[in-house]
Amino acid sequence: MKIYYRPIAQTDAARPGNALTLAGGWCWFTHVEVLRRGEAPKVVSTQDVPKDVLARMSARRASICGLDMSSPHLMGILNVTPDSFSDGGQFAGVAAATRQAEAMYAAGASLIDIGGESTRPGADFVPVEEEITRTAPPIRAISGKLDVPISIDTRKSEVARQALSAGASLVNDVSGFTYDPQLAGFARETSVPVCVMHAQGDPATMQQNPTYDDVLLDVYDFLETQVERLTTLGIARNQIVVDPGIGFGKTLAHNLALLARLSLFHGLGCPILLGASRKKFIGTIGKASLAQERMAGSVAVALEGVAQGAQIVRVHDVAETRQALNLWQAVTTGDYNGA
Repeated sequence: MKIYYRPIAQTDAARPGNALTLAGGWCWFTHVEVLRRGEAPKVVSTQDVPKDVLARMSARRASICGLDMSSPHLMGILNVTPDSFSDGGQFAGVAAATRQAEAMYAAGASLIDIGGESTRPGADFVPVEEEITRTAPPIRAISGKLDVPISIDTRKSEVARQALSAGASLVNDVSGFTYDPQLAGFARETSVPVCVMHAQGDPATMQQNPTYDDVLLDVYDFLETQVERLTTLGIARNQIVVDPGIGFGKTLAHNLALLARLSLFHGLGCPILLGASRKKFIGTIGKASLAQERMAGSVAVALEGVAQGAQIVRVHDVAETRQALNLWQAVTTGDYNGA
């Protein structure tokens, strides 16, 4: 039976001498939760965990797009779509998109993620040429003005090709490289970093009764399989980011199960991206029916993700999340350097 190991992430200022650093970052761990399908979890000391497993959990992650993964980063969401669930239509067009990118960068975003096809539940398919028309011009304009890595949020190889030509430097595929069979090959040819996300179904159907045997372990297995497939194709593991896909074919209970044990995904040896900003489960729990009213809940989830070692947090509310993250880091470490 397959065994899964989840490092129990800690951030307390009093760190034991036998603690291991989690993913070369700001968290540490002395114990691991052992998970098996159909069995109760068990907590063991790191002394009882295979050394190769510990090595993958603790190894420092390589830089992505020039960004040091030993500290957390905010990825600002820039939807240049007419129908995204939270901000559809607000930033379509070069001028509006550029202004928003400048604002997010000034507020503390380390990356800007640009998407031209809504992936909200029930969203319609966008033709390739339309998606290119929406994304390539603002990417070109933003990359010409700001020294910030740009991610193209797409599942289509030709959209990615045009985005990279315009100045993007990361491919973020919500289908986990299952939609377009040419996209992985393109990523290998260009040596571009990639983000592999889990989704059950496509945006049009993904929230129609999503089911899992064990959502945490099923998502882990999918990401593990896709990472291995990409590395076999020739994409370096240290240039792959993984995203469990909160809200993509998941119920509220599924989302909470993934968030409660997010640190499991460090076992893949890749940086973790968490994208939960303004999603429906936050509105349900936080009693906020409108997406624009979910900032506080989104910040709370982002901080918990960082507390489990997530290296990249994808957010709408950059300024507020950056302020919260700065305070979280200061009070966690008891130190502030004035930066």
